[in-house]
Amino acid sequence: MQDAFASNNKHLMLFSGRAFPELAQEVAELMEQELVPTRAVTYANSEIYVRFQESVRGCDAFVIQSHTAPVNEWLMEQLIMVDALKRASAKRITVVAPFYPYARQDKKHLGREPISARLVADLFKAAGADRIMSVDLHAAQIQGFFDGPVDHLWGLPVLSAYVKNKYGDEDLAVVSPDAGRVRLADMWTDKLGAPLAIIHKRRDPNKANTVAVHEVVGEVEGKTCILVDDMIDTAGTIAQAAIALKERGAKRVIAAATHAIFSDPARQRLNDSGMTEIIVTNTLPIQNAEEINNLTVLSIAPLLAQAIHEVFMDGSVTSLFDGQA
Repeated sequence: MQDAFASNNKHLMLFSGRAFPELAQEVAELMEQELVPTRAVTYANSEIYVRFQESVRGCDAFVIQSHTAPVNEWLMEQLIMVDALKRASAKRITVVAPFYPYARQDKKHLGREPISARLVADLFKAAGADRIMSVDLHAAQIQGFFDGPVDHLWGLPVLSAYVKNKYGDEDLAVVSPDAGRVRLADMWTDKLGAPLAIIHKRRDPNKANTVAVHEVVGEVEGKTCILVDDMIDTAGTIAQAAIALKERGAKRVIAAATHAIFSDPARQRLNDSGMTEIIVTNTLPIQNAEEINNLTVLSIAPLLAQAIHEVFMDGSVTSLFDGQA
C-alpha cells in the first residue's frame, strides 16, 4: 500500500505532535505508513522547538495533533510544525485536528469578546496550512473561518453503528440534552429509526436565582434513551439530562459523544448520573478511563485514515458519509 501513496509524483508523509501520539500511530498503521521521525523539545522557558529528521521537500504532509489540555501548548506545537514544513518546501500541508481548539468560541455573545475559533483558523493559515481536517466541529460555521478547504468529518457513523448493534432491538428514543444539539439528535433519529425527545432547561418561577427545571419534550417513559452530544466536558449538562430522563421513567440512559474532554468534575458527575453506558471516541486522550463506570471508547483512527487517503488521492471525503449523516 505504501507505493499507492507515492504515485503520480506525489508523496504522502504523516507527522505527529506530542499531545496524543498513540492516535497518530494507529492512523499510520492502518495506512501502512511510518510517522516521520521528529525531534520536539520544550525548553525550560516553555518555548517549543521542532525539527523533522528526514527531507519533506515536495511531500503531501498531514500533521496530526489532538488538542487536549494544555490546549495552548499543543496548538503552538502544531503551528510550529506547519511552519517548519512550509519552510522545508512541503508541497501541501493539511492540519489534522480531530478536536478543533477553541471551537466553542465561534461567535460574539457580548461586546468586546473575541471570536477565537476564527483566530485559530487564521493562525493555521498564517503558519502555512493549505487544508484543515477535523471531527464534529462544535459549530458548522467554523468551516467558513479558514481560507481553504475544511474537511468536516462526522463521528456519528462510528458511534451509531455501535449503538445500533448493541441496543438496536430495544425501544429507543434519541434525546438532545439541550436545544443547541437538536440538529445532531435529528441525524441520530435517521440512523436509528427512533423518535426524538428534547430536554428544555428553564428557570423555576417558584425558586430564586439559578435553579433550573428540566422539561422533557417527547415520550421517554419505558424507553432506552440515547443522549447525544458532540462533546462531554465537565458533564454538567449531560449528567443532569440523564437524571431528568430517569425521573420521567426512562428504562435506561446511554450517552454518546464524539469528544471526551472530561474536565473535573466530569468523572464524579458521570458516575453519579446512573447512566448504563457512556460511549465516546478517542479524538482526545482519556486519562484514567477506568475511573469512569461503564465507559466505552471507540477508535476514530479508521475514519481519519480513510479521510487522509481520500484527500491524498484527490478523492471525495463526502463519499465517506453518503447516506450516513
